Amino acid sequence: MNNWLEPTQLEGKQVTLIPLTKEHCDDLLKVAKDGNLWELWYTGVPSEESIDNYIQNALQQQQDGTSLPYVIQQNSTGKIVGCSRYCNVITSSRRVEIGYTWYAKSVQRTAINTEAKLLLLTHAFETLNCIAVEFRTHWHNHPSRNAILRLGAKQDGVLRNHQQDADGAYRDTVVFSIINSEWPTIKKSLESKLTKTH
Repeated sequence: MNNWLEPTQLEGKQVTLIPLTKEHCDDLLKVAKDGNLWELWYTGVPSEESIDNYIQNALQQQQDGTSLPYVIQQNSTGKIVGCSRYCNVITSSRRVEIGYTWYAKSVQRTAINTEAKLLLLTHAFETLNCIAVEFRTHWHNHPSRNAILRLGAKQDGVLRNHQQDADGAYRDTVVFSIINSEWPTIKKSLESKLTKTH
């Protein structure tokens, strides 16, 4: 279990998930600028000022064994269009969260997120043998909440006053999960959605 989260490239038809490195800094900035994503007050997308710290923290969490960050490459263009990661890893219980997910505005609401999540979930349940995969988002991030529900995850509950933002405001966090017994059905559903979008 020591190297449970080995950096592994995950390849699909439309996207490839590549383990994050410092060299991805410029690519991720271009993604964030497509829609000025850092201006969304209920998300934590980095800006030009914070991108270095964002990547450094992600790589430190990877080194600590609590995270595995990815950039998401669109296969047809070779461009980086987003990022996501396994985070809040509990190795002893074989649980992970999929979070820190954001995409260039130009590819939002496309099949790219569906396939990226399918790749991450398949790896989590079928290679890492996870017993559950969590998703968490801000109470006010309705697009994210709806996207998580569309995946087939169920809402576990709301962590009220879960975190305090830099400006002092409190964040309620909505927690969702998929458990291993649900995975075969959810996998069929996601594969069916992808078939319809090709």
